[in-house]
Amino acid sequence: VQLQASGGGLVEAGGSLRLSCAASGRTFSDSSMGWFRQAPGKEREFVAAIRWTDGRTRHADSVKGRFTISRDRAKFTSTLQMNSLKPEDTAVYYCAFRAGWKVGTQYPGDFSTWGQGTQVTVSS
Repeated sequence: VQLQASGGGLVEAGGSLRLSCAASGRTFSDSSMGWFRQAPGKEREFVAAIRWTDGRTRHADSVKGRFTISRDRAKFTSTLQMNSLKPEDTAVYYCAFRAGWKVGTQYPGDFSTWGQGTQVTVSS
């Protein structure tokens, strides 16, 4: 599986951005896609994940109510809609893939395949 992320950029606080991650190559009928982010000097942290089969989602507390993960099954693409952005959301965002769904997934080690990062910068 190869992942291609896109959609990062610079936005003012309170603004919105939409990230997309397209998967290609071998895929699995039951799989998950997640988004993580990493700010300079910090560890990679979980943002959101979605299960391909039933669309169940999980969002980090820090983004609940502001970010929404979704998927297009036909295109095997995941989208992260980010609203009400804050300066502390500034980071490199990564999409990731795994076979199946892990309850309570939130760790980078839960995912086997990673896309290249896309920079999101929120100015105050």
